Amino acid sequence: MFIDSHAHLTCDELYFNLEAILQRASEAGIQKVINICTDKVTLERGIIAKKRFPMLYNVGSTTPHDVEKLGESDFPLFEESARNGDLVAIGETGLDYYYDHSPKEKQHQYLIRYFHLAKELNLPVVIHCRDAFDDLFKIADKEYGSTQLLLHCFTGNVNEAKEVLDRGWTISFSGIVTFKRSDELREAAKITPIERMVVETDSPYLAPQSKRGKQCEPAFARETLQLLADLKGETFESMAKCTRNNTIEFFNL
Repeated sequence: MFIDSHAHLTCDELYFNLEAILQRASEAGIQKVINICTDKVTLERGIIAKKRFPMLYNVGSTTPHDVEKLGESDFPLFEESARNGDLVAIGETGLDYYYDHSPKEKQHQYLIRYFHLAKELNLPVVIHCRDAFDDLFKIADKEYGSTQLLLHCFTGNVNEAKEVLDRGWTISFSGIVTFKRSDELREAAKITPIERMVVETDSPYLAPQSKRGKQCEPAFARETLQLLADLKGETFESMAKCTRNNTIEFFNL
């Protein structure tokens, strides 16, 4: 049994088929799924779904893509849910300079607000970072300063992975690590200790190599986990156990 540490199960693409998706996940060996809520609708759905499906755990914040449009209206919603105990972590907050859908200054502002909320409530933080590692490191060092931080869907290089690991953070690998052209990412996985590694699908996105073009779901995490096991010279079972324990410890499940 293992855990999908990051899936958007309450998005429109998956929510209306949630029972079947979770059944397939269980059959594939998924014990728990960390559901990521990114707006009012997915948050409300997540809270309802948790009551029906105990294997789900909710994490929430506005994404860096959406802080220009939703940051002010949705921050109080995530803050209230966090204070009520509905969230096991804050996220996926962070920085994304690749798409730059929101101004960098606005992304910085909300990353800092979510860092401060997480520190106040003693909750871990799930980070989205793309083409913005230098600023992420500077802001996190100044405004957060905790090891309870997870780099979701890591796509950085070996040097960036070393910077993450030097800070005591956790790295999450998605189906991207299985892609044919992801040699640099696989090198980063090789230098990541298994004790600091978790696995995710980022469903409904980023289906692993053998399922490219399909809508991703938690059951697909087996392929990513097997690839990581092969890279680390571990069995599937030992990698499943280690990443499961890492995820349980990180999110205090």
